Amino acid sequence: MLKLVDRIDGASCRRDLSASIVVFLIAIPLSLGIALATGAPLHAGLVAAAVGGIVAGLLGGAPLQVSGAATGLVVVTADLVQRYGWRTTCAITVLAGVAQLALGALRVARAALAISPAIVHGMLAGIGVVIAVGQLHVVLGDSPDSSVIDNLAALPAELSDPHPAALLVGAITVGVLTLWPRLPGRAGRMARAVPAPLAAVAAASATGAGMSLPRVELPSWEAPALPGLPDGPVLGLIAAVLTVTLVASTESLLSAAAVDRLRTTPVDTPPVDTPTGSGPGAHGSTHHGAHPGARPGPHSDRPARLNRELAGQGAANVVSGLLGGLPIAGGAIRGSTNVRAGAVTRLSTVLHGAWVLLCAGLLAGVLELIPLAALAALIMVVGVKMVNFAHIRDVQRNRAFPVYAATLGAVVLLGVGQGVAVGIAVAVFTALRRLTRTRITVTEEGGHHRVRVSGQLTFLAVPRLTRALAQLPAGASVVVELRGSFMDHAAYDALQSWSDGHRARGGGVTLGGRSGRPIAEPVSTHACRPWTPWRNHHCTRPAPAAAPGGGHSGGQLLGGVSAFQRNTAPLVREELARLAREGQRPTQLFLTCADSRLVTSMITSSGPGDLFTVRNVGNLVPPPGTDASCDSVGAAIEYAVEVLRVSSITVCGHSGCGAMQALLGSSVPVQTPPPGASDGTSGGTSGGACDGASGAGAQTPLARWLRHGRPGLARMERIGRLGRGEVALADRPVADDVERLALINVMQQLDHLMEHPCVARRVAEGGLALHGMYFHVAEAQAYVLDTASGTFLAVRPDHGGPMAACVGGEAGVESGGCGPAPEVLEVR
Repeated sequence: MLKLVDRIDGASCRRDLSASIVVFLIAIPLSLGIALATGAPLHAGLVAAAVGGIVAGLLGGAPLQVSGAATGLVVVTADLVQRYGWRTTCAITVLAGVAQLALGALRVARAALAISPAIVHGMLAGIGVVIAVGQLHVVLGDSPDSSVIDNLAALPAELSDPHPAALLVGAITVGVLTLWPRLPGRAGRMARAVPAPLAAVAAASATGAGMSLPRVELPSWEAPALPGLPDGPVLGLIAAVLTVTLVASTESLLSAAAVDRLRTTPVDTPPVDTPTGSGPGAHGSTHHGAHPGARPGPHSDRPARLNRELAGQGAANVVSGLLGGLPIAGGAIRGSTNVRAGAVTRLSTVLHGAWVLLCAGLLAGVLELIPLAALAALIMVVGVKMVNFAHIRDVQRNRAFPVYAATLGAVVLLGVGQGVAVGIAVAVFTALRRLTRTRITVTEEGGHHRVRVSGQLTFLAVPRLTRALAQLPAGASVVVELRGSFMDHAAYDALQSWSDGHRARGGGVTLGGRSGRPIAEPVSTHACRPWTPWRNHHCTRPAPAAAPGGGHSGGQLLGGVSAFQRNTAPLVREELARLAREGQRPTQLFLTCADSRLVTSMITSSGPGDLFTVRNVGNLVPPPGTDASCDSVGAAIEYAVEVLRVSSITVCGHSGCGAMQALLGSSVPVQTPPPGASDGTSGGTSGGACDGASGAGAQTPLARWLRHGRPGLARMERIGRLGRGEVALADRPVADDVERLALINVMQQLDHLMEHPCVARRVAEGGLALHGMYFHVAEAQAYVLDTASGTFLAVRPDHGGPMAACVGGEAGVESGGCGPAPEVLEVR
């Protein structure tokens, strides 16, 4: 059975109630302004807001998305109202909703995310231009024309003779919208609790209270008239339904994806006031955001179900059309506000729709005090912000600006449907041109010939390639440098045939990429990844006779070095030469266990010069002055902090740590590890390795060293005795005492770090941050410590997990914090 209402608790209900009021205060002026811009009855915007909140909120697959009348549909709806009339527009809305229901049932929602971002952003920017130019006429006291060209042509005359009262109201609205988010000081922070659109419309309404201005007129509520049967050419009506379906579905799904990402990673950033969502990996670099300090709710780890969201949008459009409302789509303005206001479940979206319904029924008199010029100015500002310069830079960087510009211009001049078609045509032409445009040059350099092939190497370029290769002298040494990302079979066959023939005539051929690394190797070689274990790393296994001294392990090590020289050294030589010239400048000190299963460069995706790494048994940090024999770690910390000036220190523990097992088994008498025994970092460590570590009985170096882990063991015992302050993993229970001690040990060693004077001073100055990390070997999963809650949060594949910074104080699980607010850091 379809689950309509999610289970919520009291705290979630309170936050949803607060968020719903904030979104409602934005939705009222925005819905009225959109209805005004389309030429539809003003109450149609309120109907769309109420239906979008309640119907789409209950049935949709993106719980925190807020649907209603959308700016992306303004131009389409305005054209339909002018061409077919309002009742027929309602019928088209119903049919578009039915089409969305069908598309949702066919599970094709993710296809919308495959549309080129340049087309999406160009379409929305074109719609924004049309909206802004049209509503500027209303701000000046006139009525807009249906054509952008006519509106632009009429602007000079209207600018020379504007309506003073309407212009004043519009200017106040624009001024408040611009300055409200920038109000300084404590009073400004308190004032910003009121949404900027509401503050702007309220200020404009108060200013124009005594002036003669057109105002909102809402008809008395009565049973809605059924949508009228479409009257016109069938193909035109089909095109209208498809256009509404395309624009509404695309905007809703992109906004759902954007809101889905907004709620996953909390950062303190202001809302994005544009309706342009960002599809996964394609539509710009939208920052993640959420309500500051908000805790994850029931939906935090559940991605948006886009097919269900599309079906929910379709149901909402059917109901809205039947009740005389505008077409509905999800929008990032209200959705991002909902997330940042602290919404946890879909209850906030549904309540917002209920507040709109109550307001329209009980406060119609208040709404009728709003001047139309204020609503027009509000929508004009939204339209201007739809032309997003960050998107322009993004498409320019990806060489897609011609597609963006063509779509924008065609939407402005021809309409939305035609503009999207033009954008698709330009995108296809651009892709084909890049696919067929291949540049081939031949140069002679230092006794050998170099053939550079820039672009994609397809069958269309084979004639030019063979002509260039035929000009090379027999017996010459030739380097063929392929700088494209694709080579089809015809081109490969032609290149291979020429290579075989040239080598047969005594010449030499090397096929390489842009970096010059050979891309064609003998069949006998085996190119393993650098982090492949030796037992699976076939290309590092020397022949038995080649093993020095007959020892397999030494030969394996030499074979690994040989594989590095053969495969990796050519790739890193230039970077290592730079580091040799400039010296090391790492920004991170990474202190972890000596366990062979922990490959720091692999789990942090770091390279030469990135990490200053210190490894020891148990990832321990002896406090200063405890024992002169432990100065190695202290010296490394001092060098990293004072000389290298690193900006962060990370202490990383891991699962199955033998040092932790030894600490837990400390009641067993100490035994000197026999030859070949574990180094204390795997499961084979003697259980009594740290017995008597604090007394005279500690005879082995390993036992003496592990006494620095005893404070963590005492901390765990204290937690168990007091029954509070338990360390935790965010997404699963702690497996056993070994894992629990490993997690607590990370926190304890962060405390030990703060006892080093150089660390404490740099932290106090704000130039150094401390981080805790835990790596589960079997799951290949990293966790980072949130010091405020004592919880280790899993780092997800789609983003670098938040790394809470411990910046001083008693960072204990009992105190539940470590001083100032945590810093947010992206794990590299």
